[in-house]
Amino acid sequence: MNKLIYMFLLVTFISCNASKNIASAPGDIVIHSVNIIPMNEEKVVANQTVLIRNGRIESIVSSSINHSKDATVIDGSGKYLMPGLAEMHAHVPPNDNMDAMKEVLLLFAANGVTTIRGMLGHPKHLELRSLINSGEVLGPRFITSGPSFSGNSVKSAEQGAEMVRQQKAAGYDFLKIHPGISKENFAVIAQTAKEVNIPIAGHVPYDVGVWRAIDAGFATIEHLDGFVESLVPGIENITEQENGFFGSGVGTRADTTKIPQLMNALRLKNIWVVPTQALAERWMSPIEASVFQNAPEMIYMSPNTRTQWLNSKNNFMNSAGYNTDNMNHFLQLRRKLIYELQRKGVGLLLGADAPQVYNVPGFSAHHELRYLVDAGLTPFEALQTGTTNVGRFLNRTDLGVVVQGAVADLVLLNHNPLENINNTTSIEGVILNGKWLSKQWITDTLKSLEK
Repeated sequence: MNKLIYMFLLVTFISCNASKNIASAPGDIVIHSVNIIPMNEEKVVANQTVLIRNGRIESIVSSSINHSKDATVIDGSGKYLMPGLAEMHAHVPPNDNMDAMKEVLLLFAANGVTTIRGMLGHPKHLELRSLINSGEVLGPRFITSGPSFSGNSVKSAEQGAEMVRQQKAAGYDFLKIHPGISKENFAVIAQTAKEVNIPIAGHVPYDVGVWRAIDAGFATIEHLDGFVESLVPGIENITEQENGFFGSGVGTRADTTKIPQLMNALRLKNIWVVPTQALAERWMSPIEASVFQNAPEMIYMSPNTRTQWLNSKNNFMNSAGYNTDNMNHFLQLRRKLIYELQRKGVGLLLGADAPQVYNVPGFSAHHELRYLVDAGLTPFEALQTGTTNVGRFLNRTDLGVVVQGAVADLVLLNHNPLENINNTTSIEGVILNGKWLSKQWITDTLKSLEK
């Protein structure tokens, strides 16, 4: 039942020494007197001038820069320039409706999200990725899976292997695993993926379990899926229905002394983790739906979507076996797991599973940052999950940092997010692949997206 609910919900939705005088070519962007948060270390470099040219950071200097009259000049006085955020568990509508896809992209961009990883692919997403790369569509850089591998889409090992080959040939960036796959079929899928060299990521099917997923070399495990179950003695004797969503039905049985074993295995196999804590905190928690239903960002979701989310949360909270104390224990266990992942050096990536129950694209990334801090991460550590960690994960030294030569995916903030993680929402402007999106552009764009 939990599988079906989740699948239904899914369907319904990147300092130098330089010459002091650098002439700016047409199309250049100059930000002067700005405080830089480079993110390659925890510091603020005050009163810098940044020159952006051809989509990259050309120079960062502590003096003024001569520029042409055609350059866009931005006063950064009292403001903070940091890398754009990456939403590493995003959803773009899995259908042929390009207009709906563009709306989601704009919501992300307006919130300073400059990279997204689409976790439920569709053939149209390959076209969308190409249009973004060519500049014909404005949106974050787009990494996409193919259509998901699930108990419904994979009925045999041979079918699973063929799907792997087809998606590799089509040009998808990775394979998305959903629940319901048998361990036998999964073994063939994972082996074929290695043979054709395409990463696998996503859920941990209940029959597979987290230890097989780790051994298979998942690129990322989403939602902490299978983590709680790995801590429960006798889990092999517990049905998937009894286990509940992400182990929510067995959280009180978890033996936390087993956490170090799990952390070590994840680190040794270089498995990255996208916790999507915002999904758990906003959908599964005992907090009444009205708290989220009336949040300002809900205006960007259609009335039909808001009704679906309301029903989904109420149905979950009213389901048989739902217990407030047990759910609070489960959520606290998830926070502990996130803290231990950070403490033990397991790679964490920012992701909120938007659009999903009470997680609006773009806005939800900022909620997820706050939930990571609530779990025990410092603001800098939380910001790393959406910046420098993403660059490491993608093997891109030019992504997720504010240094010379880096891609110009940036966010200009009015307040310092290292002091308060909520300051990531104080957006004055966004630079998306070298294009300046002003505060007025953000305001006008969001107004046009109201439902």
